[in-house]
Amino acid sequence: MIEIIFQKQQDANGMYRHIAGQLQAAQYENEMIQLEEDKKKIKISTGNLPISAFHMIKESIYEFIVIKKREDWFRNILTERFFYKDPSEQEQILEIIYAVMDGHREELASFVNGPDEKTYVFEAVDEFFKENISFSFDSFVVFRLKTYLDKLRHYVEIAIDEYKLEQEYQMFVQTLRDFLADRTPKKEIIHLILDEETIFHDQDFREIKRSELIKEIDRKLLGNHPIYVDSVTIAPLLSIAPMDIYLYTNQPEQPLVRTIRNIFEERVKLNPLEAFCKNKQLPNEKVQ
Repeated sequence: MIEIIFQKQQDANGMYRHIAGQLQAAQYENEMIQLEEDKKKIKISTGNLPISAFHMIKESIYEFIVIKKREDWFRNILTERFFYKDPSEQEQILEIIYAVMDGHREELASFVNGPDEKTYVFEAVDEFFKENISFSFDSFVVFRLKTYLDKLRHYVEIAIDEYKLEQEYQMFVQTLRDFLADRTPKKEIIHLILDEETIFHDQDFREIKRSELIKEIDRKLLGNHPIYVDSVTIAPLLSIAPMDIYLYTNQPEQPLVRTIRNIFEERVKLNPLEAFCKNKQLPNEKVQ
């Protein structure tokens, strides 16, 4: 007989439902697991328990920890340690956390490398099932999953830093949108090539020299945003404030392209590099 004792009734209920659901789906009898609500206790009968069911129960406890409880712990860390209590902010930070954990934020991968915490959790669960015992789930978490919880806190710290950067970026973009809204366009069209170097062309495909661009730059931009505003690309575009920007690049996901599109929105027409020569041969009114 294995007994798991809980401090919180919702944890006892949650784990019981998850284990019972998995056993039922596999067509095992649910009598092998019981929930004593008055004692906040789960009892697992190990006598005559099939090996496959035994492994399924261990797997279910592992899943309960790394799926259901993990999010509870993330939210608790956000609330208690970092004082992010707003549900909307929590959701945005959690999205970043899960993107990092799933390997979708490669730029942050170097900050979260280390032991596989999932393997660590499963090994800790497995150790408790080597003999018939009674144990406290909450003590198990505190003492046996300390390394895992430390890892979760590390994920939260990285995600909060990224969240703050993204908030600053959005404020920066909005500030430049406001600046752009008050500008009178100096040119109707700019053709911009982003390749090994950045090259501006006017609506007649005449190259605009760097010296000409420097003269166009509104000095208030660099004075108010000296760190963020790129003087080679963003500052000239904002100062000229064209109605249409034909942007040519074979790297549409690079950060500079993303920023240009976020600031200028529907004014930007994205094209591959090879489209520049094609468009150059067309009448201006037919440029795509």
